Amino acid sequence: MMKPRRMQMLLILVVLLFLLIHFYFLTCSNTASLELKPSPVHILILSSWRSGSSFTGQLFSQHPSVFYLMEPAWHVWVTMYQNSAKVLHMAVRDLVRSVFLCDMSVFDAYMSSQKKKSDLFQWEKSRALCSPPACDFFSRNDIITAGNCRTLCGRYSFSKVEEACKTYSHVAIKEVRFFDLKVLYPLLTDPSLNLKIIHLVRDPRAVFRSRENTMADLKRDSDIVVGSQKTKGEMGPYNTMQEICKSHVEIYKAGSQAIPSFLKDRYLLVRYEDIVRDPLGKAAQMYRFAGLHFTPELQKWVHNITHGKGKGEQAFDTGSRDALSTSEAWRNTFPFEKIEKVQSVCKDAMDLLGYRLVLSEEEQKDASLDLLFGQNKF
Repeated sequence: MMKPRRMQMLLILVVLLFLLIHFYFLTCSNTASLELKPSPVHILILSSWRSGSSFTGQLFSQHPSVFYLMEPAWHVWVTMYQNSAKVLHMAVRDLVRSVFLCDMSVFDAYMSSQKKKSDLFQWEKSRALCSPPACDFFSRNDIITAGNCRTLCGRYSFSKVEEACKTYSHVAIKEVRFFDLKVLYPLLTDPSLNLKIIHLVRDPRAVFRSRENTMADLKRDSDIVVGSQKTKGEMGPYNTMQEICKSHVEIYKAGSQAIPSFLKDRYLLVRYEDIVRDPLGKAAQMYRFAGLHFTPELQKWVHNITHGKGKGEQAFDTGSRDALSTSEAWRNTFPFEKIEKVQSVCKDAMDLLGYRLVLSEEEQKDASLDLLFGQNKF
C-alpha cells in the first residue's frame, strides 16, 4: 500500500523540479534579452536660429539608427506666443522629454484631434518619418530628401510618429528654444533618459547677417525672446542678438565646467565654422559622442552636401551647398558699421567662443587673415 503513494510523491517532486528549472531558465532568458537591448540614447542639438542647426540636425536625421525631430517646440511657441521664452521653458522641456520617451500624446495640447503626421512642424526633414514604419516608399538606409518625402509620405496617420520612434536606438531633437542649460538639469538627472547635449554655435556676425535675410520668418520668435517692444526700431535686431549671445555664454559656462557632475561627458560644444572647414572630421566627432557609427554611405553624403554650389539662403534649407563659402559670405556683404554693433552686443560670446573681432573694413575684406577665429580651444 505504501509503494504507490511513494511513487506519487516522487512523481510530484519530479514535476515540481521540472517547473522550477523551466521558470529559472525562462527568467534568465528574459533578463538576457533585456540586457542585450541597450537603453535608447537621447541627443539634444541645442542652438539658435540661423546657426547651421538645420544642417547639423540632418547629420543625425540621415543616420539609419536615429529617430529625429526638428524643433518640435515650435508647436508650443505658436500656441502660447503671448508668453516669454522664460515662461515657456517648462512647457518646452516637458514636450522634449515626452518626445525622447516616444510619448507623442504630448502634442495633443498643441494640435487638433484630427492631426496627421504632416501636421508636425518640418516633419519631412526627418528621415525616420519618411521610412518604415512611418512610410513605406523608402528604406531606412536611403538618403531621403525633404521634397521626395513630402510628396510621398504625407498621408500617414499621426500614430506612425510614435510607432516609428519606438524602433530606434537613438532619438535626436534639434531645438532653438532653450536659453538656459539649468532648465535641462531635470532631464539630465532623469533615470529614464540617457541625454547628451550638442551645443552648436556660430559667429554672431554670420548669424545676424542671415537673420536679416529671414527677418519676417523670425519676427514671432524674436518677439517671444525679447518682447515685442524691444524688437522695434533700429536697435530691435541687435537687442535680439544680444539676448541670443548672452544665452550661448551662459550655456557654455554651465556645460564646460561640468559642475554638477552629471554633465561630465554629456556636453559637447561645436562651432559651425569648424564643421564646414572639416565636415567629415566634425561629423565623426559628433557621432562618436553620440555612440553612432559613421558609415561609408554617410561619409559620402556629408562630403557631397557640403561641397555643392548652393547658397543655402532660404530658411531651413539643407540642400547641397558650398558650405565653407556660405559660412563666410557675411564678410563680403555685411556693412562694417553693422559688424561693429554686433561685435559690441556680442563681445562676451565672441571672446569666450574664440571669434576674433574685425577692427577695420580692410581686415573685413582681407581673406589672408584668420579673422574668424582666435585660439581654437575646442
